Amino acid sequence: MNMVLGAIHPFFIMIAIGLTIMASYTALDMFTLIKSSEPNKRLLFLGGSVTLGVGIWVMNFMGLISADSSGFASYQIPFTILSIFIGIAFTGMAFVPFFGKKIQLFHIMIGGLLLTVAVYATHIISLYAMNVTLKYNIPLCIFAGILIFCTFMFSLWILYSSKNYTHANQVWLKPVSAVIMAGAIAEGHFLIKRATTILSTTEIIKPSSGEGTFLTYLVLFVSILIIGGLIASSTLISKQLAASDTNLKDIKSALDASTIVAITDKHGIIVYANDKFCEISKYQREELLGQDHHMLNSGYHSKEFFKELWKIIGQGNVWKGEICNQAKDGSHYWVDTTIVPFLNEKGKPYQYVAIRTDISDRKKAEEHLKQTVKENTDIKFALDQSSIVAFTDAQGKITSVNDKLCEISKYSRGEIIGKDHNILNSGFHSKEFFKNLWKTIGEGHVWKGEIRNKAKDGTYYWVDTTLIPFLNDQGKPYQYLAIRNDITERKRTEEVLHRQDKLAAIGQLAAGVAHEIRNPLTSMRGYAEFLQLDEKDPERLEFLNIILDEIERVNTIVEDFMVLAKPKAVELEEKNVVPVIKNVVSLLEFEARKKNVHLHFECNQEIIQIECDENRLKQVFLNFIKNGIEAMPNGGELHVKTLIHESNVQISIQDTGVGIPKEKLKNLGEPFFTTKKNGNGLGLMVSFKIIESHNGKVFVESEPNKGTTFNILLPAKTA
Repeated sequence: MNMVLGAIHPFFIMIAIGLTIMASYTALDMFTLIKSSEPNKRLLFLGGSVTLGVGIWVMNFMGLISADSSGFASYQIPFTILSIFIGIAFTGMAFVPFFGKKIQLFHIMIGGLLLTVAVYATHIISLYAMNVTLKYNIPLCIFAGILIFCTFMFSLWILYSSKNYTHANQVWLKPVSAVIMAGAIAEGHFLIKRATTILSTTEIIKPSSGEGTFLTYLVLFVSILIIGGLIASSTLISKQLAASDTNLKDIKSALDASTIVAITDKHGIIVYANDKFCEISKYQREELLGQDHHMLNSGYHSKEFFKELWKIIGQGNVWKGEICNQAKDGSHYWVDTTIVPFLNEKGKPYQYVAIRTDISDRKKAEEHLKQTVKENTDIKFALDQSSIVAFTDAQGKITSVNDKLCEISKYSRGEIIGKDHNILNSGFHSKEFFKNLWKTIGEGHVWKGEIRNKAKDGTYYWVDTTLIPFLNDQGKPYQYLAIRNDITERKRTEEVLHRQDKLAAIGQLAAGVAHEIRNPLTSMRGYAEFLQLDEKDPERLEFLNIILDEIERVNTIVEDFMVLAKPKAVELEEKNVVPVIKNVVSLLEFEARKKNVHLHFECNQEIIQIECDENRLKQVFLNFIKNGIEAMPNGGELHVKTLIHESNVQISIQDTGVGIPKEKLKNLGEPFFTTKKNGNGLGLMVSFKIIESHNGKVFVESEPNKGTTFNILLPAKTA
C-alpha cells in the first residue's frame, strides 16, 4: 500500500495544537522559575521536561490518529511509552544549558537542536509503533529539520537572550515564545509526515467500525486527561511559586529601598547587587556581577577575620558584624553586615544574601567620641597627677574626687563623697569670703583664690584653688570642678621670709641702738648700787630696788636685741631629742601643777636622732611650754607629742587655753607683738630664729577658746 500520510481530521488537529500551546507555556513557565527558586529547581525541571515532552508526543499522536484512526488498532503500546520517554529526555537535555550563569548563542543552538531531535524521535517511534514500513524523502526531511531547528532557536532566543526580556516584559514574551515553540512542534509533525511514505502495513484482525471509533476517542480522552493533569499541576505549582516569588520580591523591594543588598553563589561570586550597593561602592552593576567581594577589601581587617566569617556561614550559620570596605574611588566606608546562608536539601549553602547598612557616619562619630574620651582621659590623668581634683553637683555636694584630694585631706573617698566642702573648713576664712565665692561661681564665673583647709587629723594645709562652673542650656551651673594645688610649703616659706624680713629690720635697729642703750644703763646701775650702799631709809631703799629691777628688765630687752642683731653661732651636733624634751617637761612640771595644768609627754620611740644645739633648743621648748601654761590661767591640759613625719621630727605643744584669734595669729613671732599682758614678743621671735637656724620650721594652729598648738618640724637624722 503506497500512500503519503496526509489526510487530516480538523477536530483532532485543533485539540492537539491547543494542548501543545498550553503544554509549551506551562513548561516554559516552570523552566524560567528555576533560577529564582533554587530549593525547587529539581521539581520544576522535571515538571517542565515532562510537560513539554508529553506535549510533543500528544501533537504527534493526535496528528497521526487524525490522519488514520483505524491504524490505532495495530498500535504497539511499548513503542508509544518509549516515544514519550525519549521526548521527555531530549526536552530535558535541551534546557540544561540555560541554567548556567551566562547564556550564549551556542547554548541556544544546542537547545534548539535537542528539541528538534525530540520532535523527530517521537514522530518516527510513533510511526513504527503502528507496524508500518516507511520511506523518507531525505531532502524534505533535512529541510524540515532546518526549519524546525530555526523556529526553536527563535523561540529560545526570545525567552533567554533577547535584551527586551526583563521582569516587566516577561508577561508577554513568555506567551509569544510558547506559541512559537508550539508552532515549531506542529510544524515538525506536518513536515515530517509530508516527507514520510508508507510502503506496507502488517495485516491484523481489525475491529469493527464502532469499536475502532470508541477506542480512538478513548485514547484521545486519556491523552487529553494526562496532559490536562500535567498542565493543571504545573500551573498550580507555578502559581504557588509565583506567589512565593511575589512575597520574596516584596521583601526584596523593601530591602532594596532601605539597605545595601547583594546575593552571591556558594563560591562567593556576586550574582545580584542592588542600586544602593552600586551607589555606596561607586561601581557599576556590570563591574560587580561575576566578581567576589575581595574587590571591596579595604585591608582594614585581617585574613583571620574573613577566614572566621567564611567558616561561620559555610556551616550554615548567620554572621553579623561591622566591615570596612573600599569604594572604587579609594574611599573607605563602614557597613553593619548580616550574611544569611540559603541551604539546600542537604543542609549545604547554595547562595548567600548579604544585607548591609551604611554606618560610616555612626563610626565617624564613634571614632570622634573615642578620641574625645581619650583626650578627656588624658587631661584627667594629667590633672590627677598634678592637681587635687573634685567635682560637685549644683548644690555643692561632692560627687567625685581624685586620689590626691584623699591623700592631702586624710579622708577616704567614701567619707568625702556625698558631703560638701564644709567638711574641710578650717575656720580661717570668714563667712563673707565663702559667700562671695558662691556668688561668683553661681553666676557662672570662674573663681580663683587661696584657701586654708583642715585635714581629718586636724592639720591645716593651703591650696591654690580654681573653681569652674559647668553650665546647662539655660546658662545655669549644673556642676562644679575644683582644681587645687597644694601650696602649704609655699605659704610657710612666705611666712618665714616675712618673719625674716622683720627680723632683719629689727636686727639693723638693734645693731644701731643696743650699744647706745647699754652705756647709760651701766652708769645708771652703778650709781643706783652706790646710793644703795649708804641709804638707811627703808622706803628709799625700796625705790632704789625698783630702779635696779627696771634697769635689769631693760637690760634683758637689750640682750634680746643683741641676739637678733648678731645671733650666736650655732654649733650643731647629733643628739637624741627625746631626753632633751623629757628634761624640759620635768623642769616645768612643778610650775604646771601650781597653776592646775596637767602636763603630758607622748612619744612612741625612745631614740630620735637630730642635729641640734641642745641648750638653745631647750630655750625654745621652755619658751613654748611656759607660754602654753600661761595661756591656761584656770588650769587645763598641755600635751607634748613627738613623732616622725615624712623624714622630719614633729614636736607638737598643744594647750587647751584661750586660743589666739585668727587676725592675730598671722602676726605671731613679730617683734613687740604679744598676746600676754607683760610680754614684748621678743621671746617668740628669738625662738623662731633658733628653729630656723636648725633648718626647721614652726607653724601655729589656734582657735579661740579651743587652744593653741605650736608645731616644730626639725630634720631627722637618717641612719
